[in-house]
Amino acid sequence: MNILVTGAAGFIGFHLSRRLLDDGHTVTGLDNLNDYYDPRLKRDRLKQLGVDAGGDADPADTGAASVTAGRFRFVRMDLADRDAMTGLFEESGFEAVVHLAAQAGVRYSLQNPYTYIDSNITGFLNILEACRHHPVSHLVYASSSSVYGANTRMPFSVHDNVDHPVSLYAATKKANELMAHTYSHLYGVPSTGLRFFTVYGPWGRPDMALFLFAEAMTSGKPIDVYNHGNMERDFTYIDDIIEGIVRLIPRPPKGNSDWKGDAPDPATSFAPYHIFNIGHNKPVALMDFIGELEKQLGVTAEKNMMDIQPGDVPRTWADVNDLFEYTGCRPKVAVPEGIAAFVAWYRDYFGK
Repeated sequence: MNILVTGAAGFIGFHLSRRLLDDGHTVTGLDNLNDYYDPRLKRDRLKQLGVDAGGDADPADTGAASVTAGRFRFVRMDLADRDAMTGLFEESGFEAVVHLAAQAGVRYSLQNPYTYIDSNITGFLNILEACRHHPVSHLVYASSSSVYGANTRMPFSVHDNVDHPVSLYAATKKANELMAHTYSHLYGVPSTGLRFFTVYGPWGRPDMALFLFAEAMTSGKPIDVYNHGNMERDFTYIDDIIEGIVRLIPRPPKGNSDWKGDAPDPATSFAPYHIFNIGHNKPVALMDFIGELEKQLGVTAEKNMMDIQPGDVPRTWADVNDLFEYTGCRPKVAVPEGIAAFVAWYRDYFGK
């Protein structure tokens, strides 16, 4: 297939692009290489895909606008640029779109709200409009476990309502699901939203807990442990995430003939629309997660015990039965194995 992957220089987008290329697909990877975190990591991911996007000497360098290497084409573009996005779809003939680009981060949204509207709302609207006017077989897009917000019934189920977000980031992801349903209903755009649960692994994001902990611990600095360590997360290894996405791309939703308006199922619709959780289905206590990292690094962390931050939730746990029934995909990589793989990459990449 000819597939567009947005956010291709990001953590999940990079791994997905590499897997799709390995599977024989043609991939156009879109990214704006913003400086939310060090763009050099994003450029180094692209180099693994055979593309030199430029700007190594100066992270602010605009670099090449478009570079092609084999079946991978990198396009530097901002989702909010409506004309550029329209032109890209007009010329490219995409058969499927996996939309992963977004302004990520719960805490960052507390100080930078407009960035989330530009990227996550306006940018997603441009994707939807492009898929409307240049139809694709399937639009797969990233939602987030953060949409569960104030929900406390565990495990989190896609069949439960998610109407109480506790961060603007979560609100934009819920808005994406609503926007996608509207376009599925009005224009027949087949769309699948994926609620990712705390993804980790090699080439991960520097703003995520595992990366932050490893950086501090290998530098002899203390780590910040929120809610005094009383946190649980459904940590999900990157390969399990990628396997779920790959299995879903060729399986667009067709609409649920049993859907009823007097008892609406939030996960499906009469329209070609579906929502899935992708998680490990086994929450891990934060202190156990830190303990495993200490073991792998051979370092005992000095811990700053802190109150929970605004926008955070104390526990996540994904019900993944729907994804298994639809694709046969279940998570395989346990936390010790996943952390070991991350540590091996981290030591190699940073020479530590």
